[in-house]
Amino acid sequence: MIALRSVLFNTIFYANLIIRMIVLSPYYFVVPRLTAYAIPKNWARSNHWLMRMIIGTTFEIEGLENLPDGSFILAPKHQSFWDTYALLPKLKDPVYILKRELMWIPLFGWYAKKQRMIPVDRGARGKVMVEVLKRTREELSTGRQLIIYPEGTRRPPGAEPVYKYGIARMYRDLAIPVVPVAMHPGLFWPRRSFRRYPGHFKVRILPPIMPGMDPDAFFAHLIEVTERASDELLLDTVERNPHLPLPPTAIARLTELRKVKAATA
Repeated sequence: MIALRSVLFNTIFYANLIIRMIVLSPYYFVVPRLTAYAIPKNWARSNHWLMRMIIGTTFEIEGLENLPDGSFILAPKHQSFWDTYALLPKLKDPVYILKRELMWIPLFGWYAKKQRMIPVDRGARGKVMVEVLKRTREELSTGRQLIIYPEGTRRPPGAEPVYKYGIARMYRDLAIPVVPVAMHPGLFWPRRSFRRYPGHFKVRILPPIMPGMDPDAFFAHLIEVTERASDELLLDTVERNPHLPLPPTAIARLTELRKVKAATA
């Protein structure tokens, strides 16, 4: 049943994306940008409904009160395609820094351009990165929220963290709060797999790290608070969902956490 439900969900998920983009394009490209943003936000909500109805996956968000007013950097854990869109409905006017190749995709790239997403060549240095930072400042000056994944790419649940120092530079140069987010959607929507698993998990939005810290101290603090919350949620999620098939990284991390817990009990 897991395989059948997964195939059904994936088919409807991508059909939902493509059909919405085609059918709603005349409206999307005519109305003002912020009005048009209702379309991707409603698409995100519809995906949550599809996962609940077809797969049986639900989630809850803790800490919405930690989202500051105005501009900030949202810094979530990145495990799954799910976390690229899941929080869109909770943000007023989010902006992403995207691989420039994504902007070349028909329809998707046009939609992203309308929302003034910021393309970047991942291998870029020097003047190109200065221009990206300039564009980012321009967008944030209007009160937008920048979404950055500190680890850069998707990591399996429980994997040893590999944070990129770029977020510390952004924290220093932009001088706005950074809001860490811990979650484990990768246990239900694994990377590089078509299978989707039922169950329930939490998304934990942590208190903002206010501007003004030394970048190195900020970087260490970001890793510490995010990974502590991730460990807590990993234990909680597996306890709530004993049926889940766990990746080796999660099994290894759980073994370590349980040993520490037993030693301090």
